[in-house]
Amino acid sequence: MAKHIFVTGGVASSLGKGLTASSLGRLLKDRGLRVEMQKLDPYINVDPGTMNPFEHGEVFVTDDGSETDLDLGHYERFVDVNLTRPSSVTTGSIYSSVIARERRGDYLGKTVQVIPHVTDEIKSRILALADDDVDVVITEVGGTVGDIEILPFLEAIRQFRKDVGRDNVCYIHLTLVPYLGPSGEQKTKPTQHSITELRSRGIQPDIIVCRSDKALSDGLKSKISMLCDVPQEAVISAVDAKNLFELPLVLHQQGLDEQVLHLLRFSLEDHPLEMSNWESVVYKSNNVSGRVKIGVIGKYINLPDAYLSVVESLRHAGIECGVSVDVEWVQAEDVTPMMAPALLSKLDGIVLPGGFGERGIEGKIATATWTRENEIPTLGLCLGLQTMVIDFARNVANLDGADSGEFRPDAPHLVIDLMEHQKKITDMGGTMRLGTYVAVLKPGTAVANAYGDLVVSERHRHRFEVNSKYRQRLEDAGLVCSGLSPDGSLVEFIELPDHPFWVGTQAHPEFKSRPDRPHPLFLAFMRAAISRGKNGQDVVGLP
Repeated sequence: MAKHIFVTGGVASSLGKGLTASSLGRLLKDRGLRVEMQKLDPYINVDPGTMNPFEHGEVFVTDDGSETDLDLGHYERFVDVNLTRPSSVTTGSIYSSVIARERRGDYLGKTVQVIPHVTDEIKSRILALADDDVDVVITEVGGTVGDIEILPFLEAIRQFRKDVGRDNVCYIHLTLVPYLGPSGEQKTKPTQHSITELRSRGIQPDIIVCRSDKALSDGLKSKISMLCDVPQEAVISAVDAKNLFELPLVLHQQGLDEQVLHLLRFSLEDHPLEMSNWESVVYKSNNVSGRVKIGVIGKYINLPDAYLSVVESLRHAGIECGVSVDVEWVQAEDVTPMMAPALLSKLDGIVLPGGFGERGIEGKIATATWTRENEIPTLGLCLGLQTMVIDFARNVANLDGADSGEFRPDAPHLVIDLMEHQKKITDMGGTMRLGTYVAVLKPGTAVANAYGDLVVSERHRHRFEVNSKYRQRLEDAGLVCSGLSPDGSLVEFIELPDHPFWVGTQAHPEFKSRPDRPHPLFLAFMRAAISRGKNGQDVVGLP
């Protein structure tokens, strides 16, 4: 029978529940346990797919095409698991299911209420992950204790311990212990109030993880232990780490994984810790020997979380190559043919990330033009590929006015457009390509060399494609369509053969990169950027 860990948070949002849950998942996996991860989100949207990136940050896509919260990206990167739709649960999806069942008559005419119908639906979503191939399910409850939106989730996880047995459930609560400069003290009062609020909902935490900028003294741990009714060894000091990869090590040193094993009746002797792979990542990340500047030409740069997986993938590749990555954020709307040299010339490599909508598109196209002409290593992701194709069509293939049907449906040359079968679909969601798709690569290309394989699969989240009507003309002008769908109908990768690295993919490879296994495309791009720096540009030795 699978065991369950519930991670809640108090005092303030953005304390790092997702990273704490991910780090614990990594620790348990490195003890030989089979771990599943899950996020319960309190927002009423069915999923974050329709949210503005400024509102919610990145939309993370799983193999099965689920549009999910960015915390699932943390889970996948830390625990190295491929999650699926059941790992992302929202209030919207819960209520949609309950209302649909009521309409079908599944409740036999009963009055439908939060308890038991909504809480039962929540519990069924948690149990859906607890199959015979899983030892531990870690479920993070989004939001902050005290928020009205998360009350049904708290009630559901309170009932859960009674349903599955006390020894099969562990409650972990994350709080803030602030340091007040005027008094020179760390204050535990916010933690006490947060625990009181959680107890008022019927949940007594088993472990309290205290976020702070300085380590908690034994005296403070003793005080929290006494006032919050947990053993002192179950008060975990989670100090700000130098980099996020150190967090599993910090939590292990504080004994978090041992406390969890003890509470869930796992034998420490049967589950020794083997963290050599992760320790290698931490060592490499703390012992880089150079610095490289990578520009991200984005539409949502005022909220960097909109490009979280892209930045993490760059970091993974940088660690593998022994360099620290300085991300330079460039607003796409600021890039013009005249301004491009000033904004881009000092960069060692440039990423054109994904996105939707017309704003900033001409800036991305201008960037693609400038990097193509000046041999700057460039990686285009999804919309990035599309803007690279538009640049090439306009400026090399002599297709004046080339554009995308997303931005200019009346353009004379729609080199990016919906496919014919998509145009017949009235539901916009039905036109999206979501989830994993296979691509066949052309031998000898930069993409094939990067992957070391000719058949690959990547995750997608887009609606518009390279228009197959223009493929031959683009190829005749020198563009290499280096990866196609298995039936040859869709372009998945493009590149230029006589360029240090000018590669675009219709996919989102950033979703599959791991700290100890960088994605091949990002790794090849990083090596090209480093090579540019070594030839007299901006990679420099660290002090």
